[in-house]
Formats: sequence, C-alpha cells, structure tokens
Amino acid sequence: MDDAKAQAARQALFCEQVLAKSASNVLLETLREANSVAPWEHFPPGDVFDPETGAQWYYHSHPPQDGQAEHGHFHCFVRPDGPNGPIHHLVAIGVDAYGRLIRLFTVNQWVVGDEWLDAAGTIALLPRFDPHFARPSYLVNRWLAAVIALYADEIVGLIRERDRVLAAHYPSDGKPAREDRALEVTSELAVDLRQTAQELGV
Repeated sequence: MDDAKAQAARQALFCEQVLAKSASNVLLETLREANSVAPWEHFPPGDVFDPETGAQWYYHSHPPQDGQAEHGHFHCFVRPDGPNGPIHHLVAIGVDAYGRLIRLFTVNQWVVGDEWLDAAGTIALLPRFDPHFARPSYLVNRWLAAVIALYADEIVGLIRERDRVLAAHYPSDGKPAREDRALEVTSELAVDLRQTAQELGV
C-alpha cells in the first residue's frame, strides 16, 4: 500500500515539476484559456469528462474572503454508466492561488446536485477517477488522479464522515438534510502534498 501511495506522490510531484518548468502550475493550466475568472464559473467550460473511465471534474472559485488561503477547488465526479448516466460526487480538492494542494473536502448534495450515493457506493467509485484526457491539460488530469490515489484512505474517511454528519443533521424547518443550504461542507481535511511525500520517503 505504501508503494502505491509513494508512486502516486511521485506522479503528483512530477506533474507539478513539469508545469513549473514552463512557469505554470495546475491552477494556471486549468485557467489558461480563460479570459477572466468569475466566482462560481466552471473551468474548463463544459467540464472535463473521460468517456472511458467516467471521470469528470471542473474547477471553480468562491467570492474571496479575508484570511482565506483557498483560491478555489476541483470538484471530482464519476459517471459509471457513461455521459447519459447518473453522476456521483467523490471529493473536492482545494488549492491556493499558486495551485498548491491545501485541503480535501466533501459537500452536501445540494451543492453539486449529483445523484445521491451512500458512502459504500461512493467509495467503490474512487478507483474509477482516472482521466486520461488532453483537455485542458494532461498534466492537470494526471495530477488530480494522483492526488485522489495518494489520499484514498483519507478520502474514504471523509466520505464516511459525510454520511455520519448528514445522518445526524436535522434542519429546523424539517427539510431533508441533503437539501439544507445551511450545511455545505460535510467533512474536510487539511493536506500538504510535499509533507505527505516526505513521510512516504519520496
């Protein structure tokens, strides 16, 4: 297991190193063709979808807040039955303004409007997030896949915590927990790619 994690860490760092040679990073690559960057807008337009693996993702940012290090995040999904089938959210990957990984988190269903899948079903889809696609950047796609592989155990914990939080959440107006806009982030974890790689001896 540590060997697989070490390999994932190497791949994530390799993607960052290759981008850095061109004075770029995963965030700049994702936004490379954008004329402007508006909060909530999806990048790239139309999202990224790999028809072979069912992996799908988009990047967006929220309005800036004082003291907030996060520029935005990649929402990662899988469509196990293809482009016309249900879509399931796995995890969001937050980065700072320099494209550095800073956190992983899960969200309530209303945030992304996906087809609900409980923790066991969602966890089973994690290995499917493996986009081999050139758009908007092959290196960004591989970086995302490597981050999810590297932190697979932590993401499993976050998904399980998501379900626990929702099961214990009772909105005062009686609406279903998954529709309560007062509950957005259901679990999160601060992460540091280089520190993780160092701990793995990479």
